[in-house]
Amino acid sequence: MKLKWILLTAFVSAQIGIARAQDAAVSGMNSDIDALKKEIQALEQKVDALEQQKTQQQSTTQVEDLDQHVRILERKREIDEENAAATAKTQPKISVGPDGVKLSSADTNFVFNLHGLVQLDSRNFYNAPVKGVDGFILRRARPIFTGTVYHDFDFNLTPDFGGNTVQVLDAYANYRNRPEFQVQAGKFKSPVSLEQLQSDPVTAFNERSLVNDLVPNRDLGADVHGDLFGGVASYAAGIFNGAPDYSGTTTNSDYDNNKAFVGRVFFQPFKPTSISFLQGFGFGIGGSYEADHGSATGASGLTSGYTTDGQQKFFTYTNGVFASGTHWRLDPQANYYWGPLCVAGEYVISDQQVAKGAAKTDLRNRAWDVTAGWVLTGESASYTGITPAHPFDPRKGQWGAVQIVGRYADLDVDNKAFPVFANPNTAASSAHAWSAGVNWFLNKNIRVNASYSHTIFAGGNGTGATVTKNPEDVFFTRVQLVF
Repeated sequence: MKLKWILLTAFVSAQIGIARAQDAAVSGMNSDIDALKKEIQALEQKVDALEQQKTQQQSTTQVEDLDQHVRILERKREIDEENAAATAKTQPKISVGPDGVKLSSADTNFVFNLHGLVQLDSRNFYNAPVKGVDGFILRRARPIFTGTVYHDFDFNLTPDFGGNTVQVLDAYANYRNRPEFQVQAGKFKSPVSLEQLQSDPVTAFNERSLVNDLVPNRDLGADVHGDLFGGVASYAAGIFNGAPDYSGTTTNSDYDNNKAFVGRVFFQPFKPTSISFLQGFGFGIGGSYEADHGSATGASGLTSGYTTDGQQKFFTYTNGVFASGTHWRLDPQANYYWGPLCVAGEYVISDQQVAKGAAKTDLRNRAWDVTAGWVLTGESASYTGITPAHPFDPRKGQWGAVQIVGRYADLDVDNKAFPVFANPNTAASSAHAWSAGVNWFLNKNIRVNASYSHTIFAGGNGTGATVTKNPEDVFFTRVQLVF
């Protein structure tokens, strides 16, 4: 029993030793495995670090390559822009728009502009049986050539194909080194009347007022002119062939070799100020002086007649009457523009010595007018016209600009003209005209007008009278294209 117990104890001890040995071996193996894992993790970290370093190096290289490429492209673009700018400096320029066609040299020293004006009118007269001729009239049809040569020399050449004749309306050159002092020579409007100097496309009515009968129109000559202090004052003074009171035509010859001295000054004292309601106020005076000497058998030196709004003659001198002495004009004038409101007026005196046979006298004829308008759509009125804020486009609900206008004008012929120098039976001694109208500006280039004029006469209703027999009532329309 004892031996068995000893053997059993020894066997158990041996097993325990074996187990402990196995545990120790396993423990060692686990330690080795843990160490191996740590080495693997360390290696993985090194690999990751190397890969990250490599990626960073590659990214840096790519960024540098990309940056270099961008720099190259930017330099190429700069070179292209420099080349384009250099090329542009030598290339002519062309533009087409609402203001016409413009061609210019790269340095703008040479400029050519093509403009145009077409006005199709209708006139319908009333007060039968003595009345004017109803119908359509091509009132004006003008290609307008303007431009600049050598930077400071402007030119204008304007023929007119309207009416029954073709004529050169304007043909002049202007030296414009500074706004304050310019020199102009050729054929152009004499600087006297406020209304006459306003451009034809922007007048309030189809025809200018009775005042226009007593002032010169276009004439051949030269003047100096300019704007002072930013437009606060403007002036013009010149010498011309000498034109009779306006008769609806232009003058091209100097029948008596005596020249006319013409001048005008105009002030807009509040133009540069911040007083908005006075910025559009202006006033001035124009005038002329000449010595006219016509003849009973040749050029008389007198107007061919004074015309109504409907362009019918209501006053003419009798045959054999001619200019014989001094002829001077005086024309005080003023206008006012404030937002949609416009008001303008002038008073003209035309004093001329006339003769017929042995009879001689000095005739002092007078005329004045006041014109007013209001832009119903709110645009600002100006001496140079109206530009619609919303040009005509029914798809957008835009209808352009609408203006209503009214005018009163009066012309009085000196009573000393009758009966020797004018026939009291056929020539009126005065005319008084009321006018009202609507102007529709579809856009900057298209305009439609409608107006009515009523003119009454004093005198001129005797035997042989035509125009002055009854009041003149005429309805006007106009479709205008300007660019």
